[in-house]
Amino acid sequence: MPLLDRFRMTDKVAVVTGAGRGIGRGIAVALAELGADVVCAARTEKEIEATAAAVRAFGRRALPLSCDVTDMTQLEAVPRRTMETFGRLDVLVNNAGGYPPMSIADTDLASWEWCMRFNLTSAFMLTRACLPHLQEGDGGAILNISSAAGRIIQKNFVAYGTAKAALSFMTRQMAAELAPRVRVNALAVGAVETSALRPFLTDELRGAMESLTPMGRIGTVEDIALAALWLLSPAGGWVTGKVVEVDGGTEKTNWPFD
Repeated sequence: MPLLDRFRMTDKVAVVTGAGRGIGRGIAVALAELGADVVCAARTEKEIEATAAAVRAFGRRALPLSCDVTDMTQLEAVPRRTMETFGRLDVLVNNAGGYPPMSIADTDLASWEWCMRFNLTSAFMLTRACLPHLQEGDGGAILNISSAAGRIIQKNFVAYGTAKAALSFMTRQMAAELAPRVRVNALAVGAVETSALRPFLTDELRGAMESLTPMGRIGTVEDIALAALWLLSPAGGWVTGKVVEVDGGTEKTNWPFD
């Protein structure tokens, strides 16, 4: 088989959370470009419909699925709807997550628990719900979208950084238990220009962040999607339990403000 053909995802079925925009949308569309059908799950119906249209533009099937990943009932419906529509489930991308900077003093119990539920518990519960289907056939692949915030110390990120550190470790734990039927990896993502970051990117801020990044630029959604394709496709078939850092080489925060 030609090496490039090992990146093909022809007729695989992938579930991507947070697929309405940013990294989630980028991964969903990339999977479609390489031949997968995609379940586009997110909270905003208009956004997932747009992602589904982009998937269909590559001749693939798409299921836009309204889902709040902090709602366990909605999470449990994802694999059921996927199997009803496509009859199989090969790939899961736990992408939904995020949390604003917040000092320890301002992080009360409700804030802490919501951050963990959004970034960590949702990935665990959706993985459990999808697992019986991922273990069928030739087996499946799971990708968790973690963050450089889970390993780089930065003030005001105690909740988010801890949640992402736990997500990275959970990835390794799951991989050890689920091999060889299901591969589990993560991407520890650095600063990426998405719709969430773009409104803050003045010329001054962009320049400061780029000067603090060894590769001299902020990441793109495509940078992350390409790494995801490697880990989710047969090209990454001997890779499991790894947290791959896609961050422009950053070893300390490139956010220039307190």
